[in-house]
Amino acid sequence: MSTSVHLPVLLHEVLDQLDLRPGLTVVDGTVGAGGHSSKIAPKIAPGGQLIGLDRDPMMLAFAAQKLAGQNATLVHSSYAELTEVLKSQGLTQIDRLLVDLGLSSDQLADRERGFGFAAGGPLDMRFDTRSGISAAEFLRTAPADEIARVFREWGEEPAAEPLAQAIVGSRKFNPVESAADLVSVVERVLRVRDNNQGSHPATRVFQALRIHVNRELDQLTRFLDTVLPQVLRPGGRAVVITFHSIEDRIVKQAFRDSAVWENLTKKPIVATPTEIRLNPRSRTAKLRCVVRK
Repeated sequence: MSTSVHLPVLLHEVLDQLDLRPGLTVVDGTVGAGGHSSKIAPKIAPGGQLIGLDRDPMMLAFAAQKLAGQNATLVHSSYAELTEVLKSQGLTQIDRLLVDLGLSSDQLADRERGFGFAAGGPLDMRFDTRSGISAAEFLRTAPADEIARVFREWGEEPAAEPLAQAIVGSRKFNPVESAADLVSVVERVLRVRDNNQGSHPATRVFQALRIHVNRELDQLTRFLDTVLPQVLRPGGRAVVITFHSIEDRIVKQAFRDSAVWENLTKKPIVATPTEIRLNPRSRTAKLRCVVRK
């Protein structure tokens, strides 16, 4: 298997906010390639326990490489199912939790699932290809108004309606089946080309489809409102990193509940200019940290 190319965002800030020490039980709810977890594990040794979750089997394989020899347990599951995961490990509560909601560079480079524009490939976009329907199937079967709703609500795309109409109109002769097909539709409807300045014109549409097929925001809301307050013991810390405004609004709203949370980040922590230069994906990252009361 190839080596991960992903760089963990806000690594020093994550370690600082988690306030780690030996003996803690820590969950990385989106372990990815293990970038954050590989630095967390040594700080909770000896006696600490790290549990890493991910919905993507490919990322769990990367994490297993990175965390070899560490006291870490990797589980193929969503952070929204954390209560059940902990029960399977003989646990009910934890001391620290990290959730990084960003897409991994390894996923963007995966030619089999069409997460990104550059890698291309079939338009699948599922974290776990064994469940749910692919993005291509959704675009092939959903009515135009449903596609437009997804683009508008999950991607905040101003041209949601004409893009949806173009996708439905192309089904008979040129159905959207690959990342390249979708980029072509976006460029044709918006009458733009990627000029390598700022974000790609199809960024919002790709984001919306990924969120939809993986039910990301449903899972995030359920986790923040129901799961996290139950599993994080009093005095425990949770760190959440978001990458777009929709996610950040959900996290910010959940952490406003002063009966449950002490908010340690009134304003989110963002990447330094140096980190952004070294890792451009950190440009939109926002970190929020709370303590369970």
